[in-house]
Amino acid sequence: MYKYQHLLNELESKLERRLFKEGDKLPSVQALTTQYGCSKSTVLRMLSELEKRHMIYSIPKSGYYVVKGAPGEEQKASSSFIDFAASTPDPDVFPYLDFQHCINKAIDTYKNNLFRYGTLQGLPSLIRVVQKHLASHQVFANERNIVITSGIQQALAILAALPFPNRKTKILVEQPCYHLFLALLENGRVPALGIQRTAEGIDLEQLETIFRTENIKLFYTMPRFHHPLGTSYSRQEKEKIAELARKYDVFIVEDDQMADLEQDRKRDPLYAYDLSSRVIYLKSYSKIIFPGLRIGVAVVPESLVGAFVHSKKLQDIDSSMLSQGALEIYLKSGMFERHKEKIRTSYTRRATIMAACLQECAERSNGRFTFSPPAQPSIHTHICLPPKLPLPPLLARLKKQSILLEPIDKHYLSSFPKANLLKLNVSQVKEEEIERGIRTIAEAIEM
Repeated sequence: MYKYQHLLNELESKLERRLFKEGDKLPSVQALTTQYGCSKSTVLRMLSELEKRHMIYSIPKSGYYVVKGAPGEEQKASSSFIDFAASTPDPDVFPYLDFQHCINKAIDTYKNNLFRYGTLQGLPSLIRVVQKHLASHQVFANERNIVITSGIQQALAILAALPFPNRKTKILVEQPCYHLFLALLENGRVPALGIQRTAEGIDLEQLETIFRTENIKLFYTMPRFHHPLGTSYSRQEKEKIAELARKYDVFIVEDDQMADLEQDRKRDPLYAYDLSSRVIYLKSYSKIIFPGLRIGVAVVPESLVGAFVHSKKLQDIDSSMLSQGALEIYLKSGMFERHKEKIRTSYTRRATIMAACLQECAERSNGRFTFSPPAQPSIHTHICLPPKLPLPPLLARLKKQSILLEPIDKHYLSSFPKANLLKLNVSQVKEEEIERGIRTIAEAIEM
């Protein structure tokens, strides 16, 4: 990432967190140059970008000042709730202006393509850019195996209905897991089984038994930053799952929707341990940019890619050319890397505050609830409640105290035993509200 982009993220974050208040004068150009160890031109470029974003303004021979009504101020005033239920990205860190530029540029660049259908697999120039981006996540794939989809949900719908080379019919899912995939399976009456996943992972011996004795065509898993648990598999677990897939001819669908929030570059996806071409890798750009983008990526093994692309054609012919073109420009320009660093830093701070507060409250709760700190902070996590503690009255009581939470039931198959868990997400909770919200939750549980 360029020096000025790193500096831009720093100042933008301070403005959004209101470390500088409206009307405040920013440090001088010389002071910023000394503070960040960069050139005067770098500082001036960063300040110019903040002016374009209407976050600061300049007064000749005086300096730079914070614009009245800085970002985030309206949201703070308009909502009295602390929302631990929402899982969508924080609107305050959406790259509106950057992406608006990319949309306009895409219209100019691809104006002729907008009046005809695109290619079934996706915009070829975007696929080449995505290929390089995936390689940075240790996902090395040929262009012909990369398919652009209308979000991960479309890829899951295709895979659920598609006949597989192993000629098996059942789908195995972690419990709990992504609720919309479960709804898709049950509404479509697709044969599905569940395997329990906890803070400690899954029982690999049970997984092997299911692979051996059941007619499993694919196993859907979220190895990294699992939603809603917030946990991640170790390298040893990923290696074992990949080996069991090879041994019992089961395909793995790896949902890596939060890959861009990874801090540890040594943590590779399960795909990296696949030696038998049985892992289907799914990635979304919605969680890191914004949900309305509706662009997903599927890396599909050779044995499935032809049927997958044909099925996609029958669903929607092709994904939005405008969104694809804008995403390509966004990735190539370096804007994505800047935004990824910004949102990753913001979410990591929130996740760290949440984990520390939950651990402290759990230790003081005398066993009323338990919390297992994840190996790496995640914006969504969970606590375990006593089996006999009814959840609906607790949620209703907390809502009266302006704390929003939601049941975890929808993250389970209707036939699978549900654990008494309370899920929490801080993607839309401000840093200064996290501790107060969690302490209010802890007090309500102890009542």
